[in-house]
Amino acid sequence: MRYMNTGHPEQEIRQAIDRALLLIGVAVTPYAIEHPGDMTHGDYASNVAMAHAKHAGMNPRVLAESIQNHISGTLDMVKEISIAGPGFLNFTLKREYFTSVTQDILSDTTGWGRHDTLRGSEVLFEYTSPNLFKPLHVGNLVGNIVGESLSRLMENSGAIVHRINYPSDIGLTVAKAVWGLTSTSGNPDNILDLGRAYVEGNRAYEEGGDRKLAIEAINRALYLGEDETLLSLRRRGIQTSLARLDELCRILGTSFDTVFFESEVGPIGKTLVEKGKAEHVFQESDGAVVYKGEKVGLHTRVFLNAQGLPTYEAKDLGNFQKKCAAYPNWTHSMVVTGNEQSEYFKVVFAAIKELFPEARARELIHIPTGFLTLSTGKMSSRLGNVLTGESLIEELRAEAYEKAVNTRAKDVSVLADMIAVAALKYQILRQKVGGDMIFDKAQALSFEGDAGPYIQYTHARASSLLRTADERQIAPSCDAPIQTPYELERYLYRYPEVTLRAQEERSPHYLTTYLTELSAYFNAFYAHERIAEVGDSTAPYKIALTLGVKLTLARGLELLGMSAPSEM
Repeated sequence: MRYMNTGHPEQEIRQAIDRALLLIGVAVTPYAIEHPGDMTHGDYASNVAMAHAKHAGMNPRVLAESIQNHISGTLDMVKEISIAGPGFLNFTLKREYFTSVTQDILSDTTGWGRHDTLRGSEVLFEYTSPNLFKPLHVGNLVGNIVGESLSRLMENSGAIVHRINYPSDIGLTVAKAVWGLTSTSGNPDNILDLGRAYVEGNRAYEEGGDRKLAIEAINRALYLGEDETLLSLRRRGIQTSLARLDELCRILGTSFDTVFFESEVGPIGKTLVEKGKAEHVFQESDGAVVYKGEKVGLHTRVFLNAQGLPTYEAKDLGNFQKKCAAYPNWTHSMVVTGNEQSEYFKVVFAAIKELFPEARARELIHIPTGFLTLSTGKMSSRLGNVLTGESLIEELRAEAYEKAVNTRAKDVSVLADMIAVAALKYQILRQKVGGDMIFDKAQALSFEGDAGPYIQYTHARASSLLRTADERQIAPSCDAPIQTPYELERYLYRYPEVTLRAQEERSPHYLTTYLTELSAYFNAFYAHERIAEVGDSTAPYKIALTLGVKLTLARGLELLGMSAPSEM
């Protein structure tokens, strides 16, 4: 009879410990249940005795022994409970539990690792949102890569996610680029010309004088729609920028449900600020209209400038109103931008909560991202020493192609694209969201160790083994596992808790770490075991376990926004 996996080991262990503490007469306070770093210490370890010893008036080891006596034999999934050191409780799970996990993966391939913790939630997820009129440099891709993975993790937990892009198509940045086009005779249909025009315009603006005044005049004219020549340059530049953005998003695997432009939300934001001024949400100050953030412990920000034009702050109000109109049943509104905007969004969110009553009981969340740097330092399109996202991806694709030609792939170009995207995304997602990142191209493209292509290679290896087993007519089965669980099994079962933690803490790096280590465990398993050996009575279970690993790697890569090639 198959062992029935009816719950999660950690939950079962925690509930048993809590009952034991109450029986001993000790009030339950927080304690940890974690995976030991060394599997010889079991599958779970708890510091419960140390955490409660002082309050209980007992030696930690004596308390640990008392808890052990109360719960031994009561845990359906636990084979053994031991005490280590000053009083750690170590738990080793039953072989039947690991077999049941493998069976569960094979019987519910689409449900493995999914959760319902966010079921009923509707999330507005805004990310990428670039300034148009200049090529995207690789730092601008960070928001897209982080936002896409977090969106997928939230969907994996049952949420309905609406992906929103909010590109900047008007304002001083655009005015600088339009001025640059007029002064350099640049072609607005060429993305590189747009980039050069922006750099030239920004240099002129920072130098001041008549050219700065000319750029400010262009900015006003574009807002007012007064000059058809300037408007035509702007329209063509927008089309060029959006076409390139769409192509990059296609390569990266992102598809937006809605796109709102600054030009369309600016007038809405201005109206909202004027209305809020009448309601004393905003105040006039030196000819501008500001929000006095000090009243809520923040700082003052300008929402309409002295010329009466909406600032980024006002535009964000208009953007928020557009999002609410499009998706009125939202429960969470999330925005992914650089961490330098954290204080900015605190003020904007405070203003939103005063203006929009429906926002007060819902979640407004800013997810900050760090800077991506190369060995030469921080990249900046403002200064012109920019490595564009396009050029980096093309470099990665070219070098990935060199690797792909030596593989078994039927379509080398497709595989090269898969490898290049995984190389880029992994380097960004491997670190905690919000921290600065250093991009190492050689490491990024490695088929070994801490790299996206390494996980892809492991998936391809597992796929190859399964094809071999099929040719040898070895079908996966969980009926005859070996008596002692493989270390691979003792790591595989952790996947659902990793996906949940990555979603709850909004940190995909937990998943990249897990998939890398799972790949290492599988490759060790591959090196030491004959997996698809005809006549081996345990081969069907080894193949079942291999299939479980393959499915887990594929699901995990998908949540990170990467592909899982079957041949490499």
